[in-house]
Amino acid sequence: MSKNLKLIINNTYNQIEQKQFFEKNELKVILDLYAKMVSEGSWKDYGLNISSKQVSFSVFKNSTENALYKICKNFNPNDKNLKYLITDTNGKILRNSSSLKILIKNTNWKKLKR
Repeated sequence: MSKNLKLIINNTYNQIEQKQFFEKNELKVILDLYAKMVSEGSWKDYGLNISSKQVSFSVFKNSTENALYKICKNFNPNDKNLKYLITDTNGKILRNSSSLKILIKNTNWKKLKR
């Protein structure tokens, strides 16, 4: 048995890492939208991208094409309205908000320009 084991309690590193993703309620809002768009035949696939600055939920019309849109959450935005973004394939910001629910609710996905 190894004598070099340590018990770490309240590890701040793990607490930071856990917050660098969509929270449960945020992911539910996104997946509810995704299910609706799939049932309408508008979206076919999704992917998740995670970096130290943001996490994004990419949606695809076909799995072989580039993402139609990305729903992004910035971890440390300079402006509170840049916390949640909808971007196109090239990263151009199409919509932004400080609230994910408001951003998704107020977006007309059929008329959103790509």
